[in-house]
Amino acid sequence: MQKVGTVQSIWRYPVKGMAGESMQQCHLSANGLLGDRTWAVQDLERQEIQSCKFRPDLLKCRASQRLDNHGDLSGQVDVSFPGGIVLGSDDPSVHKQVSDTIGYASTLQSLRPFPENAAFFRRHKADATTWLKELKATFTREPGEPLPDLDNLPPDMQEFVSLPGTFFLVSPFHILTSASLQHMQQINSNADWDVERFRPNLVIETLPGMEGLIEQTWLGKQLRIGDTTIQCTGTAPRCGAVTRAQANLQTDKSILRSIVQAAEQNLGIYGAIDGNSLLNVGEEVWLETL
Repeated sequence: MQKVGTVQSIWRYPVKGMAGESMQQCHLSANGLLGDRTWAVQDLERQEIQSCKFRPDLLKCRASQRLDNHGDLSGQVDVSFPGGIVLGSDDPSVHKQVSDTIGYASTLQSLRPFPENAAFFRRHKADATTWLKELKATFTREPGEPLPDLDNLPPDMQEFVSLPGTFFLVSPFHILTSASLQHMQQINSNADWDVERFRPNLVIETLPGMEGLIEQTWLGKQLRIGDTTIQCTGTAPRCGAVTRAQANLQTDKSILRSIVQAAEQNLGIYGAIDGNSLLNVGEEVWLETL
């Protein structure tokens, strides 16, 4: 095995599409980080779960898991809205506040079991083609820029807005390295390559001398952190969400132009977890080379 770095930061996003919380440690399993994407915003007219792709103003809200007296997840989340308002998921007024913030009548909903709630996870489809045009539009490409292959999505991704039974779009775990962020900063030095734009779960501080989009070379290989194995399963194509304003970040369309043109439209990778452990900031990260 080859040491590639250490865990720099751990992030979870209790409400799909909202800004999340940085943690010093968190339990990690095949379902991702404990408490990640346990709630989501549902559009009332479309009867559809929303993300920051379609509702970018969700990024102006920040969600945190509420803990009980023992430090365990209580089952509720707290949301900080623009202007300093903080409301819990158990406060009846939270739905109106979400609706007013994003400009669409919506409700805050907790995760439901599948398949008995299959309709809850389905895409809104006014007709056979509009949903795909809407999805492609969220990637905000300029003329001539490539898109991910959205015309040949697996059947489940065509029918549902997330992995059935979860609020994850593609994978429950997303990895980014300091080397990639530094590489992109060198390419576009005027942009703010703040890690929160890219919504990773794990940021790896790579070793000195590791440069470029290093995690792309790990695809098909395994990372080891403690007793946990992470299969590096796929690239993370970027959409317009990375350009959007957040609480402490300004709109910057040049971010996406740089990723599309200089990074083959991908930044970071997805992972599949094998094991159940406590992930800690500062832990060593190893790449299995065989």
